[in-house]
Amino acid sequence: MKQLYAAKIRLLSALALCALAALLLCPSPALAASAKSYFTVGHSEFHSLAKDSRRAKYRSNWQKVEKSFSLCLKASPNGPYAPKALYYIGRVYEELGARSGLKSDFRRAVDYYGRVLSRYPRHGWADDCLYRRADIYDRRLKETANARHDLAAIIVDYPRSDMRDKAEVALKRLGNYDASIREASGGAAPAPNKPAPVRQQAVTAKLKDPAGLAHLDVVRYTSSDEYTRVVLELDAQVKYRYQVLGPNPKVNRPHRLYIDLQDSRLGHDVTAATTVSDGILRSIRTGQYSKDTTRVVLDFLNMQDYKIFPLQNPYRIVIDVYAPDGKTPAPTTVAKAEPEHKTPANSDYRPPKGSKQMAGSLLEQLGLTVRTIMIDAGHGGKDPGAMAHGLREKDINLKFAKLVGGKLRDKGFNIIYTRSTDVFIPLEKRTAMANAQKADLFLSIHCNANRSSKVSGLETYSLNLAKTDAAVRIAARENAVDPRAISDLQFILTDLMVNSKIKESRDLAGDVQASTIKRVRKAYPLNNKGTREAPFYVLMGAKMPSILVEIGYITNSTESKRLRSDKYLDHLSDGIVEGILTYKSQIERYAMN
Repeated sequence: MKQLYAAKIRLLSALALCALAALLLCPSPALAASAKSYFTVGHSEFHSLAKDSRRAKYRSNWQKVEKSFSLCLKASPNGPYAPKALYYIGRVYEELGARSGLKSDFRRAVDYYGRVLSRYPRHGWADDCLYRRADIYDRRLKETANARHDLAAIIVDYPRSDMRDKAEVALKRLGNYDASIREASGGAAPAPNKPAPVRQQAVTAKLKDPAGLAHLDVVRYTSSDEYTRVVLELDAQVKYRYQVLGPNPKVNRPHRLYIDLQDSRLGHDVTAATTVSDGILRSIRTGQYSKDTTRVVLDFLNMQDYKIFPLQNPYRIVIDVYAPDGKTPAPTTVAKAEPEHKTPANSDYRPPKGSKQMAGSLLEQLGLTVRTIMIDAGHGGKDPGAMAHGLREKDINLKFAKLVGGKLRDKGFNIIYTRSTDVFIPLEKRTAMANAQKADLFLSIHCNANRSSKVSGLETYSLNLAKTDAAVRIAARENAVDPRAISDLQFILTDLMVNSKIKESRDLAGDVQASTIKRVRKAYPLNNKGTREAPFYVLMGAKMPSILVEIGYITNSTESKRLRSDKYLDHLSDGIVEGILTYKSQIERYAMN
């Protein structure tokens, strides 16, 4: 009996150990929840202590804060709060070092920031870790070479980071800027005797995932009762496949579209599920479908047509869904799924099977309702646009957009803006905003640039295939891509243009160009560079006549001076307003015939 009892005890102990091991290897929801609660407590304690100079003097108080973050790590060592906990432990030791003066505290801070960078290089706080570590190397440890290395890494590996500008200023202060950038990027530094480029080009080098997988970093959407655009942004190009499933009322399944991103991993900051329910888009769900495939599932309350296409720099996949009549009869039978669509190895776009031509007459789609105009001030925020002669394109664009908008409002139009302050808005979101708000016209304002300071003049673009090298160059610059990428983009356009207002946009561009040249030439000589067509990201997918106006070359000394002049901008804006009024009057004449 004793032997049997002992055997039972050993068996129970073994089972308990197995259960404990399973618990440690596969953290339960309860453990994940406790990781969140530990982090929340630690975060609150940290910021409270940092504001209390009396309590902050005592090392024991900071150690209590560190314990909360350490418990967070133990509860879920690979969970979503792990990189944040590591970051804040680094912050704790940085605060301790500032008070103790001990290099050992700063070394520990450096170590914890390094852990975030090595384990979670694509996390949203990785650039902050680099910047804080560079500051410690510079000011606390006097290791200037290490500080330069980290600052250059921000500029090269995180070109869209909110820390990039600070890193650039700090690196220039430390010296050896070009050599540091060359070392970080593996490329050649700018030649010292050559002029700086008119636009700061983002360096495309990235920190690589240890497994060689791309990361889905951002999922964003713009939606209304008739139109939805969802954008999936990744840190590298991937192959993808997608399928549309019809609604199935028997199992309460709405219209569903799923996309599988091959050789990819879900980013740390992507929300697993988002409920929208705003007219078309019901919800967005993301998950790791397999070890090397990320799946995004979109549930739609309504769907009548859709387009899916990739854009570059950063690589992103755009999904446009339309339900223009606002209603779809509820199916009485279970709808069959479309066959799965696959993209080739280079992810070049292929039109979805069954893409429909939905072009109607101009009057059916516009009638006499040229009432709402969306004005887009190009660039903004972290994207300055072209820079020359002490001017930044984003500032001129915003000032001029408001000037044109005010004059159009005085003429009775309803005016909406993509941006009214100095903020960054992705290019594809601007068109989505116009579609969602049912604008009747879309006007994008830009300044041009050229390596030759002699080039000048006004030109107006509409969406189409580029027919000249100059149009390719301008489209590549405004899209922030290599000119060689335009050939792939033009293939994508062959399907997208089916539903775009190509002719109407061309007419609008012609009216605006002619009226503006005529108006400005009454007071200033102005080179008429005419109307052109090119594949601009900011115009792709627009459901209304859309144009992009390049109001002058910021790199030309004469035009840069004019672009500073309120009097000159007044003439320019009058010309654009007159061109829009001319276009509107033509529409009205067509209606009366």
